Amino acid sequence: MTRSARFSMVFVCGAAVALVSGCATQPAAPAETPALSSSFVIDQDFPDPDIVQADGQYLAFATNSPAANVQWASSADLKTWKMSTEDALPKLPAWASAGRTWAPDVSEAADGSFVMYFVAEHTKSGKQCIGVATSADATGPYTPVAGDPIVCTLDDGGAIDPSTFVDDDGTRYLVWKNDGNCCDLDTWIQIAPLSTDGATLAGPATKLFKQTEAWEGNLVEAPTLIKHGSTYLMFYSANDYGTDAYAIGVAASTSLLGPYKKQSEPFLSSSSSGDRYYGPGGQDVVTTAEGSVLLFHSWDDNVIYRGMNELPLTWDGDVPSVVLPGE
Repeated sequence: MTRSARFSMVFVCGAAVALVSGCATQPAAPAETPALSSSFVIDQDFPDPDIVQADGQYLAFATNSPAANVQWASSADLKTWKMSTEDALPKLPAWASAGRTWAPDVSEAADGSFVMYFVAEHTKSGKQCIGVATSADATGPYTPVAGDPIVCTLDDGGAIDPSTFVDDDGTRYLVWKNDGNCCDLDTWIQIAPLSTDGATLAGPATKLFKQTEAWEGNLVEAPTLIKHGSTYLMFYSANDYGTDAYAIGVAASTSLLGPYKKQSEPFLSSSSSGDRYYGPGGQDVVTTAEGSVLLFHSWDDNVIYRGMNELPLTWDGDVPSVVLPGE
């Protein structure tokens, strides 16, 4: 995390207010509170949301809360959500430290079971790695797969922000980011094929793109890969998550493994939203019978917690646009 001229950093230790459980750096409220007009569909701390359709409903999973390693909520329409009091991942694997579990991704496996990819602190190294857990039911509880993390590239700073993608031929892929900004290294969005059960990688990783644009700062992260028509679209977040510089970008390719061409400006940012959303990011894209929907987090008015937002997407061919409230 980099410092912002907009506000200073304070340390928060405990369960009252934390970006991750335990002790973490927390943005203090800016001297002048940003004028936000967004309306959260989940109005509490629910960062890095991932949405899956199962059992006739939508389920959203998010970064840890003081009460859960992975918190989750359910909805019939993506607009009205009911928070669960259960922990979707009540037990962590042996390699992981408690209190730093975030950015989960849940998807249905070929056999109808469900696989969760999650980030946790690798106790031995202190860096972040990606683990795997499984459940017969989409809502869990999920049980960690025994053994080492599925991705734990310590020489590259570790690995975070997993997401899954299934191509037209049924091949499943894991997409993630190496956590290079922890150690003054480049951050690469990467992809690798998955085994049928999703528990292991089935081939080497391919680096797709890294931070190159001025607005991205020193990192790209939170990849979300979809296919629209004949185009592969990578939605991603970039810059300092605790400031209004954090934003969502889009890169496109006609081939799964690239090359990907980025849009030169953010797809959604604080400024492009007319200050409706402060630091939007951690996005997911859901396709419904009515069309495509973007789900993402942003900060509340006092920059204390990150709630979840929902916006419709429109398309000009294979080029997406976001529809802001009132437009």
